[in-house]
Amino acid sequence: MSGGFIKPEQYPSLAETLNSQCFCITADRDALHNNLNADEQNADLYQELLASRPHLFADTSVFVSREHAAQMQQVIHAIEQVVAMPAYQQKVLSWAPAIAQHAYGPRGACMGYDFHLGPDGPQLIEINTNAGGAWLNAALVRAQKSCCTEMDQALAAQQPVTPIEEQLLTMFLQEWALQRGDAALHTVAIIDDTPAEQYLYPEFRLAARMFRRHGINALILDPAALTFVDGALWHDGTRIDLVYNRLTDFVLAQPEHDALRQAYASDAVVVTPDPHAYALYADKRNLTVLTDEALLRQWNVDESLITMLITGIPRTINVSADNADALWQRRRELFFKPASGYGGKATYRGDKLTTRVWAEILQGIYVAQERVAPSERGVLVDGKPSALKLDLRNYVYAGGIQLVAARLYQGQTTNFRTPGGGFAPVFI
Repeated sequence: MSGGFIKPEQYPSLAETLNSQCFCITADRDALHNNLNADEQNADLYQELLASRPHLFADTSVFVSREHAAQMQQVIHAIEQVVAMPAYQQKVLSWAPAIAQHAYGPRGACMGYDFHLGPDGPQLIEINTNAGGAWLNAALVRAQKSCCTEMDQALAAQQPVTPIEEQLLTMFLQEWALQRGDAALHTVAIIDDTPAEQYLYPEFRLAARMFRRHGINALILDPAALTFVDGALWHDGTRIDLVYNRLTDFVLAQPEHDALRQAYASDAVVVTPDPHAYALYADKRNLTVLTDEALLRQWNVDESLITMLITGIPRTINVSADNADALWQRRRELFFKPASGYGGKATYRGDKLTTRVWAEILQGIYVAQERVAPSERGVLVDGKPSALKLDLRNYVYAGGIQLVAARLYQGQTTNFRTPGGGFAPVFI
């Protein structure tokens, strides 16, 4: 692997030109309706989504150059190489709770690597261990229509060797095998707090449909409905073999998750993603390690990997009393995130900080990350040209990219509330 990124050209790439000047509507809503409603009985999932989530899907596609796509893959590869190192694991597990210390085998299903396209190429903003949207984007990418010659070429080149849904199923079967070997998988529970009230609840139904289609019983459950009895995890007399974990209580610390926590700690159920995967990948403090050039050299990390990490991840440092004054002075260049945050909650742009919020940050566990402004996508809103921010989510398993999708939005963080915004397919 070469050390460092391909330097971006000084003129706009075709992808940049299309993102700024192509306002074509590529989403085929009839095809999306059919994709979402396949095998649904007495339900119209598509209409349900439109009624309550009108800005979940964008009408436009997002284009990414081959160079930027390759760079994202190289950053992910570099991270995987470092995460596998005993020195790295010892470092990041030092601030993880006891429940995250043991590795049962699973790698972590549905990992999300989120990038902004900065002026120097893709910049990894964060890693998520329960990234939502894979099934929804799998349906969306199959429901695109051509608008121009470039789109014809993009659609022809986009078809993966293995269909996305097949990759997702294989991922869960692999997670099961890593912990249970050749044992039969009978029942999967898709877990979240009050799941029917979650914004991406329709995706839980798509995941359950996938499992059932392949002969695996699938339940969508609140963890409070689970019991841990006789060394097994149960729901109403049904034994749970594997949990697809969508909780944002990443270390299962809340009282209502007690049964799941006991079963996981006792190796009585396979959980993916689990607290161990979260500790290795998604705690925001890990980014301070991955961008610490001196520490990486101390561990004898290959120079090409160090270059990839330093140029592909914005510098991130822990916020402490010792550096508080210096960070306050530089706050306009920084973004502040809680170590265990998710979905943009309690995150702050430094140029928007008040002294009151700064005092709260200093009382918590936060990191400060060099701010990389997102790129933009031109869209039509009520028939008028507009520009929305975009980020790129790579859905990853065991270091391999399954799917890349974009999220279009206004404001500080992705919110699926922006007219013209939402998930959008990405074409290379």
